[in-house]
Parts: sequence; C-alpha cells; structure tokens
Amino acid sequence: MSKRTLDSFFVAPQAKKQKLSTAAPSQHPTYPLSVAQLPPDISEALEFAPAEEGTAINDQPDLDLVYFQPYIARDVAKSLFQFLRAELFFYRVEYKIKRGPVETQIRTPRFTTVFGVDDSARFSEDGSVVDFATGKKVAKDRYKYEPRPLPACLDFLRRLTEGSTGKTYNFALVNYYASGSDSISYHSDDERFLGVDPAIASFSLGAKRDFLMKHKPTQGSGKEETKEAKPLKLPLGSGDMILMRGKTQSMWLHSIPKRRGGESDQGRINITFRKAVVREGTNNYYRYNVGEGVPHKWDDKKGMVPWSETAHT
Repeated sequence: MSKRTLDSFFVAPQAKKQKLSTAAPSQHPTYPLSVAQLPPDISEALEFAPAEEGTAINDQPDLDLVYFQPYIARDVAKSLFQFLRAELFFYRVEYKIKRGPVETQIRTPRFTTVFGVDDSARFSEDGSVVDFATGKKVAKDRYKYEPRPLPACLDFLRRLTEGSTGKTYNFALVNYYASGSDSISYHSDDERFLGVDPAIASFSLGAKRDFLMKHKPTQGSGKEETKEAKPLKLPLGSGDMILMRGKTQSMWLHSIPKRRGGESDQGRINITFRKAVVREGTNNYYRYNVGEGVPHKWDDKKGMVPWSETAHT
C-alpha cells in the first residue's frame, strides 16, 4: 500500500462520530459481560496494517526483534485503545508466592485479562472446549480455570498479526496500565509451555511507555562474555508493535518501569499474542491474569472499577 493511498484513506474529519457495529457482540459463558464487535471504521482501517514496514533489530548477541513504528496508524490506534478499554473486562490479580518458609501476598501492579487455550485443545462451534485430537469435550478437571475464546475484536487483530509475522498464536494477554505507577518488572517469557524459541507479538496502545531490555547474565562467564550486549530502551508509542522471536526470550529480559507524570497517567493497553503448546500454559495464564478476583470495567468518570451484574441491570 503506497503512502499516498494510505494518506487518502484518512481524509475524513476527525470530528466524525465512530460508527457502531451492527454485528452481534461476542458472548461466552466464561465472559462476565459481552464484548462488542469492532466498529466498521476501525476494522476497515486495520486492513491497511502494518502502517509501516518493520525494522529488524538483531545487532546484539541473541537478540531478534522486528519493530513496527507504527503497526497500526496513530489515529486508528487511538480509536482502538478507547474501544478496547471501554469494552474489555480486566482483573487486579492477587496471589501468594512462597520462598522457603516465607509466604508473600502479591498484588499485580496492573490490570490484566486473558483469552485462549493451548494447542492440546480447541473451542468448538458452540464455545465448549474439546480435545484437539479427538474432538471430544475435555474433562472438567483438565483445567483449573475454564478457558475462554478470544472475542471477535481481538481475534481480528490476531489474524492480521499472523499474516504479518508468519507465526500462529492461540493466546491473547492484555494488560492495562492505568497510570505511571503500574508496571511490570524484568522477566522473560521463556516458560517451557511456550516451546522452543517462541515468537511473541506485543502491541502498544495509548500512552507512550519505555520498554527496557537487558541480556541475561551468562552463568559462570563473568563480565567478559556479556559486556558487548548493551541494555536497550524502546519508547513504545500508540500503535507500535514489537515481534520478539528466536533466542530473545531465552537470553533477554524485558520490563515496563514505573514513570511519573507525562502521558503515562492517561492509560496504556498492551496486547501480546503468543502460543502455548501444552495445558500447563493455559493453567498458568489464567491463574496469573484472571485468578479469583472480580472483573473490572472502564468507567469514563471513575476509571477502572469493579463490575457486578447487579450494578448494571
């Protein structure tokens, strides 16, 4: 798609009211509330993605990234951010971890939600979870938390991403950073349930936040072998996407640090598409991104607040 054609697509005045979709919203017994379909103006504009070609970043040891600035055109990203924040339901997950005799209560420093199921199962047409090989409904004790399918709005973006990256994904993890106080510490997505050298596509919508990366220490090597791997900082803007692949997850750590002031308090959504190959991945993702907490929903006046069926009838 030429830049001239792309520019001509966005000649409509910005004051134009967003069209509502007439398609039925996504519903499932595991959803606390239905999720609307993408408005036509957003879904049509997304057909032009990626807005810019990705840039390879592979000039450091074990690093293999493709950086799209942006993947989703800025105006479209703004509308998509507002839509997803208003439509999706989120959780403020709490859990306990034990290190030796000490048990610590953890409260996730961001809002989270997750959709999908691992490669050993799939969703049937009626929304039930069936074994991938046999097509029979899975046993009730197969998963601690009942998996939920991607709503159509996220599945649309998943399919676009698969076409752009040449990879397949069965999970969408969504984080909402309500302010600069919300963060995620250094970590890598290198769990065995993701398979060898997993590819993860990470989208940013809303406020710009720094994405920090650093090489993992090499055991027993001292500083000599890792000194040429320099820390990396990418200022992720709305609509940007990073594809992390190859040995990136096994050899590098990444984080979104806390930030004070600026646009960080306007809220940011991060969507990561990934592929879990075994059931342990499903159990892990729902435990740490849904848990036992109550769902939250966006309110234009109050922000992200707890949601209950009785409060919205």
